[in-house]
Amino acid sequence: MNKATTMALAGNPNAGKTTLFNALTGARQHVGNYPGITVDHKEGYFKHDGRDITLTDLPGTYSLTAYSVEEVVTRDFLTTRKPDVVINIVDASNLERNLYLTTQFLEMGVPLIIALNMVDVAKDRGIEVRFQKLSELLGVSVVPIIARTGKGTDALIKEALKVADSDKQWDSHDISYGEELDEAVMDIMSIVEDRSFLQDEYHSRFTAIKYLEHDDQMLNKGQEFDATVAKKLEQTIGIISDHIQKTMDVYPEAIIADHRYGFIKSIIRQGVMTHKFDTDRLYTSDKIDKVLTNRLLGPVVMLGILFGLYQFTFSWSELPVALVENVFTWLGATIDQTLPDGMLKSMIISGVIDGVGGVLGFVPLIMFMFFGIAVLEDSGYLARVAFMMDRIFHFFGLHGSSVMPFIVSGGIAGGCAVPGVMATRTLRSPKERMATLLTVPFMNCGAKVPVLVLLIGAFFADHKALYMFLFTMLAWLVALVAAKFLRVTVLRGESTPFVMELPPYRFPTLQGLFIHTWERTWQYIKKAGTVILGISILLWALMTFPGLSDMEKAQFESLRTEISHSFPTEIQQELSQSIDSKEKKLSQRAIELKNKLSDIDKEESGQMLRNSIAGKIGRVFEPVSSYAGFDWKTNIAMLGGFAAKEVIISTLGTVYSMGDVDADDASSLGDRLVNDPGWNSVVAVSALIFIMFYAPCFVTVVCIAKEASWKWAGFSVAFNTLFAFFAAVSVFQIGSLFT
Repeated sequence: MNKATTMALAGNPNAGKTTLFNALTGARQHVGNYPGITVDHKEGYFKHDGRDITLTDLPGTYSLTAYSVEEVVTRDFLTTRKPDVVINIVDASNLERNLYLTTQFLEMGVPLIIALNMVDVAKDRGIEVRFQKLSELLGVSVVPIIARTGKGTDALIKEALKVADSDKQWDSHDISYGEELDEAVMDIMSIVEDRSFLQDEYHSRFTAIKYLEHDDQMLNKGQEFDATVAKKLEQTIGIISDHIQKTMDVYPEAIIADHRYGFIKSIIRQGVMTHKFDTDRLYTSDKIDKVLTNRLLGPVVMLGILFGLYQFTFSWSELPVALVENVFTWLGATIDQTLPDGMLKSMIISGVIDGVGGVLGFVPLIMFMFFGIAVLEDSGYLARVAFMMDRIFHFFGLHGSSVMPFIVSGGIAGGCAVPGVMATRTLRSPKERMATLLTVPFMNCGAKVPVLVLLIGAFFADHKALYMFLFTMLAWLVALVAAKFLRVTVLRGESTPFVMELPPYRFPTLQGLFIHTWERTWQYIKKAGTVILGISILLWALMTFPGLSDMEKAQFESLRTEISHSFPTEIQQELSQSIDSKEKKLSQRAIELKNKLSDIDKEESGQMLRNSIAGKIGRVFEPVSSYAGFDWKTNIAMLGGFAAKEVIISTLGTVYSMGDVDADDASSLGDRLVNDPGWNSVVAVSALIFIMFYAPCFVTVVCIAKEASWKWAGFSVAFNTLFAFFAAVSVFQIGSLFT
């Protein structure tokens, strides 16, 4: 079997990297994590002319200097995995800025090919790029493509395979940084080569330049590799830096950056790029932004788009959600008729079908919501949301870059707090980062959405989209107020400025939308089939054992016998025969007997639930939770939510099905809650408030501990839960005055 050719896809954010990755790999891709660093790692597979190719989509980055985790990940991947070829995707309409990363790939010496993307956008802007001339001047292959349509991708892969098959060694491309720095680079290179310092990973010239740039990660690696040589290099760099600062009043890294841009400009001015139109001309994206990012109209449009997303999600998903619910209801009824009464039947119906089925029932809704979010993301509109929210975030003591962690965590509903917490790594200010990290769990993540949909659909069915919109706005408000509280107390400090790049608007591709929607939905389904299934069965066991004593069972059996004997023998026989023949209609007296026996069965199941381990735990908290309107049954579900918020639905499904022994009378969980005397609209709102804001799920808590410390993780659990409880109590107590 031939070994697969390994390719890496690298480039600036918004250069079309993900679009190209999806176009090449389709659905043959998976998302994992880089070893030791919890950053998304996308790897895909495809064939070209019979060749197996593994393609890795590296995080978008502007440079290879370790200022952010994305830059560290990209650089470490290239040096440790050493792919056969690196495809550097470059935005043809922003050539000068994109080539800054290219120069660093050249200095690193990677086997490189340039994919000149968005040549159609460049043409619309009157920009012509002579790719053959660019290839000649840079010394690497340049292939024009349009990733969105797939044009040129076949030629790109053919050229990439030629580079991969060549025997060319990793060899640094020299860029001049002026006489003084060039001499310094040569001096450092001689030390590095003489002592074989880090040469297994980096070219000596690349190491020298990174030392001159005071790259923290490179300095730390050097100390770990050989402390003596590292110290000598740092002393040499110190002398050079001091000399340059005294004579030129500038740091070496600034000179390096200036010369890189000088090198790029010299390339472009040699007939590589020409402009047909005035450079001050407003392009389509700029014209759209004059409306969509307008100070007054922008926020109104943003709120309208968000409300429209929920309206689309609820209206289009209503029928498929009902169909999936009916499937699980039918499945439960079938198993109820097939299996004999006992623990196995109870576990399958109450633990698995009513538990996991309750979560999977929302898959169609989740799919529609993710599809809508993917449209906003792929079109470039989400970046505008971040831009507009910057001013508001500064008021609350956060950085503009905090917007994306909030959105990733579920700011538009349906995200996940774990990548949201990890996304805070891009924030340079430790206090802004910590304030963001602690408040992103307030967002309505994908785990909370089904719970919100369940309660809103049950108690506010006529205005589902409106209530979902209002609760989303509430999540943002609470998160920002909490951030402000943290920033004026335990995390006091100044806000730092915010700079971001707005990508051009693009029409999303159907393939890209399908892949993004399926990836996120599949993660939800996998969680329901693994984590939620395990927790549901565990909670079923806690709600079933130790069960009733023999004396209590005998009492209930005696009660059944007494009631049965109070009816004539022929009525008892009629009811007995109807159990074997489901289609047989019962007389009024037989129905009366059936209902009375069913009431005893429910009372027995309820008593068993009260006496179970979970029931006892729920009752312990009831004197306190009752202030928020929660009875002991609801407490069981809320405790399960500490593990994962989806478990709340599965636990409620199990709790409220323990007494439902008549499969013919099965109803959805929402109907059961509406008909339960312990629930009403005020309790529903109180529960919604508590679920939205109490402790993050266990995985998020662990992630916070890894990113910060267990002290901050414990603070997050305690702070969020106390706030959520007092908010729920306030809502219930005030709401009860009016109902």
